[in-house]
Amino acid sequence: MSVSGEAHLPGIDVSHFQGEVDWAAVAAAGIRFAFIKATEGLADVDPRFAQNWQQSRAAGILRGAYHFLHPNLDAGQQAAHFLSVASLDDDALPPALDVEVTNGVERGALTACIETWLQTVEAALRCKPAIYTDPWFWRDNVGADLPAYPLWLACYAPQPEVPASWPTWTFWQHSQSGSVSGIAGPVDLDSCQLSLAQLRQLRIA
Repeated sequence: MSVSGEAHLPGIDVSHFQGEVDWAAVAAAGIRFAFIKATEGLADVDPRFAQNWQQSRAAGILRGAYHFLHPNLDAGQQAAHFLSVASLDDDALPPALDVEVTNGVERGALTACIETWLQTVEAALRCKPAIYTDPWFWRDNVGADLPAYPLWLACYAPQPEVPASWPTWTFWQHSQSGSVSGIAGPVDLDSCQLSLAQLRQLRIA
């Protein structure tokens, strides 16, 4: 599959669920960036993070690490856990926070958890993390106004529905069942509205 003709920069996001990834083949298919799962909660580490992180860089793909947030757990400790695992470098995109569950936490506490993680990671890395969420989850469960943080939108409609907090999306996960050379099964497909030069400027120097 070649995706180089798409209007926006093509990307993917992966975790251990994708199994062994042939990153050279992924790059040859035209993928320009990837988000790679690093951590979840207080202690979980994706078992393929280190391999994916190193091999995607070797293939010339810009990549960012992401953390899956559990709002019922201490946000500062979750941020520290992420920072201890995701050793970022000068080819790394800003990290991302995956916000898609409430764990029974009410709106105010959920917002506080999100803000604490973002602020802790931002202070440590001197860049603003992206927020991954879908528009309906954000509207119904969060609703906070955080437009300073780039939006990584999960929306599988033909046209993305952007939450009111943001003027537009930076990254858009538009499919959960994509096919890309180098990955045996389905993979999430993403787009980026920035040019490649602008995307490179987001890298952590």
